[in-house]
Amino acid sequence: MGSHSVSTCRGLVHWQGLLLIVSLLTFWSLPTTAVIQVLSNFATEGDDVLLQIDNKPPEVLGIVWYKGKGEDHKNIIAFYAITPPYHVSGPEYNGEMINDDGSLLLKNVTTKDAGTYTAVVLLPDSKKEIGFGQLDVYGRVRAPTLLASNTTVTENKDAVVMICYTNVISTQWLFNGTTLQLTERMKLSEENRRLTIDPVNREDAGNYQCEVSNPVSSAASMPLELNVKFE
Repeated sequence: MGSHSVSTCRGLVHWQGLLLIVSLLTFWSLPTTAVIQVLSNFATEGDDVLLQIDNKPPEVLGIVWYKGKGEDHKNIIAFYAITPPYHVSGPEYNGEMINDDGSLLLKNVTTKDAGTYTAVVLLPDSKKEIGFGQLDVYGRVRAPTLLASNTTVTENKDAVVMICYTNVISTQWLFNGTTLQLTERMKLSEENRRLTIDPVNREDAGNYQCEVSNPVSSAASMPLELNVKFE
């Protein structure tokens, strides 16, 4: 972000018009209680995202969107006036568009677009309402790598340690394709990335996987087969 150019299909306003708008905003007063709300959202990198305003009053004169929380004029994305319709881009403009209903359209989002967004709704009699919302942007997770200290062990004699190599926070374990049911001989590390079985029993023989996920995607490791010998 950082362009001062204007992008609009409703009306063309030079970016210096934004300076006039900023000066006018100082005359609008906030209500005593927050009424509107920006609906929080999450998305995958590359998606188009629509940030919507909840409880928007009907008599709106204009809408200002900011990147970040609060009305820092350096963080204005765009201003949209209802009548006559025109659209002015701000310092944080990067191709976003305010729709007629006041929602903000962000195209092809990246993790740089994640964060808090502020919407200010301008009303008659120099009144305004302000709302905040959070956008979380995630990349698609990569399949983790699962390694074991040993893949052939002896029952009631050996222990085995399996480690799931990933940088994703959410990790769960699978055994023969279903969720692993932990026994008293099994222990997971605090971050769930290391599984210890001590001692190994014949019922532990089979295929193990670790599966990692974020709110938009998941991926599992290749199966690792544990062989258990018994005497």
